[in-house]
Amino acid sequence: MTRPIATLLLCVGATLPGMQAMAHATHAHAAAAPVVSTDEGLMALADDYFDHFYFPSNPTAATIDGVHRYDDRLEDFGRAEVERQVKALQGYERRFQAVDPAGLSERVRGDRELLLSNIRSTLLTLQIIRPWEKEADVYSAGISESALALMTRNFASLDERLRLLCARERLMPAVLRAARANLRDPPRVYTEIAIEQLPAIVSFFENDLPAAFSVADDTGLRREFTTVNAQVVAALKAYQSWLTDDLLPRSHGDFRIGAATLRAKLSYDEMVDTPLDRLLEIGTADLRRNQAEFARVAAQLAPDQSVAQVLAQLDADHPPPEQLLESFRARFDGLVDFITAHQIITVPSTVRPMVRETPAFMRATTFASMDTPGPFETVAQEAYFYVTLPDPAWDAAKTADFMSEFSFPVISNTAVHEAYPGHYIQFLWMHRLDDRVRKLLGASSNAEGWAHYCEQMMLDEGYGQPGVGAADEQQSRLLRLGQLRDALLRDARYIVGIKLHTGQMTMEQASDFFVKQGYQPRDASEVETKRGTSDPTYLYYTLGKLQILKLRSDLQAREGAAFRLKDFHDAFMQQGFPPIKLVRRALLQDDSPTL
Repeated sequence: MTRPIATLLLCVGATLPGMQAMAHATHAHAAAAPVVSTDEGLMALADDYFDHFYFPSNPTAATIDGVHRYDDRLEDFGRAEVERQVKALQGYERRFQAVDPAGLSERVRGDRELLLSNIRSTLLTLQIIRPWEKEADVYSAGISESALALMTRNFASLDERLRLLCARERLMPAVLRAARANLRDPPRVYTEIAIEQLPAIVSFFENDLPAAFSVADDTGLRREFTTVNAQVVAALKAYQSWLTDDLLPRSHGDFRIGAATLRAKLSYDEMVDTPLDRLLEIGTADLRRNQAEFARVAAQLAPDQSVAQVLAQLDADHPPPEQLLESFRARFDGLVDFITAHQIITVPSTVRPMVRETPAFMRATTFASMDTPGPFETVAQEAYFYVTLPDPAWDAAKTADFMSEFSFPVISNTAVHEAYPGHYIQFLWMHRLDDRVRKLLGASSNAEGWAHYCEQMMLDEGYGQPGVGAADEQQSRLLRLGQLRDALLRDARYIVGIKLHTGQMTMEQASDFFVKQGYQPRDASEVETKRGTSDPTYLYYTLGKLQILKLRSDLQAREGAAFRLKDFHDAFMQQGFPPIKLVRRALLQDDSPTL
């Protein structure tokens, strides 16, 4: 369920001729009279929002979502466009707020809440968090993602996609010029991340893109691409030099967003208003539970060894780097067979996701991820399961430390999270929805919470027992330790995110916390800490998992012997991926606490 950088940060505007007029038209739509407070009226206003604001302002997201009217456009990062977009959003907020929820059905009331939350989160991002002033990687990684969206999905002929790519590439140097104008005293870690990723981004434009389009039939287009692509490469290299020589020495800003902004972000993104102190108590309690369970299982596995020794044994049990991708593929059949035999959830399709190496420009902040086709994509239906491989230039020690993140038990757990029955299954269910709002808008505490919940749920239901995903009792225990270690990673994210951004923890303390409390290797802890500086609410894994477990427990208590796990999971999927508050309201018909 990963969203593109352009959408996550809501970089705004469009830059082709005529788009200034479209921007003013957007404001006219936002200022129009309120709609009638009916389901039809609300959905008409939602269509207005998506068609006249959301997609025109986020052409990369539109491409990824399968809306191809904006494939030759690129986000505009100009300050004037940011200001115009803020005004448009404020207009839409007034219009949605004016819709009386009493006149709406329960589901459409939830859609209205989703739309208002999306608008308010966007305003918070643009006006308060302001990544367009702080994060250099927004610009360089953003244009890379825009190009990748045209390269990887065969929604049109190679020639047509190359034509669209040329149109986008002509606009990319302007994005990097906007970065120089916008970036003001950014946090040093943000500039370092951008510098770290730029060699891979340059390589992507120099090597991957030309190779992907080398067999296009139109020779004139290929010549045009060679010219414009060289201009992008030159602009990226100049940007890298500017970041290193100019921006980095004056990168003294603070990445922390503060308690008030963090509370607002949680409210808008996840519909969670639990006080931060209470959230920390909940996260710390889950961390301690998982540490205790890890110690218990480790003692069964190796009673004469310490937790640290068991971790070393777990880390050493991994495939060689050249077999890593195949190790993930090999898990799929057994997982699907178990899901079917044990009535876990309806699997809407037999098509498997394709396992691929993580694109170079995404390597710095992810080990594995799922990239699924958009909810409105009708042609290019490929889904990609990305896995980050060790850099061939690394020495043996660094490679071994990196590969310790991919022990066989962790590979199994990650396959559950990303594919079966995690993100990929949820993506398949999204295509069954007849609700444009819920196809496009949702919450990380649902998407990531669901995937993280599945890790524990599958083992609790019997996967990983001898003969069912494990050869013997020892391997079964190792699988449980792999699941618990990933749970501890998510617990550490939960606590670190809050403490980093409220000034209760430094980056050095955060990295140590991941090692000592989250049981993570040092290299992984540094990656996780970097991520936390720009992803303050990456508590959503554990947050969502705990909310889903409570919802399941409460529903089971209500239904008693009539409760069926598959029915619960199917009903959960039918809601889309909104905040758990809305799923809970639909399934329990009340607004009882989610935690």
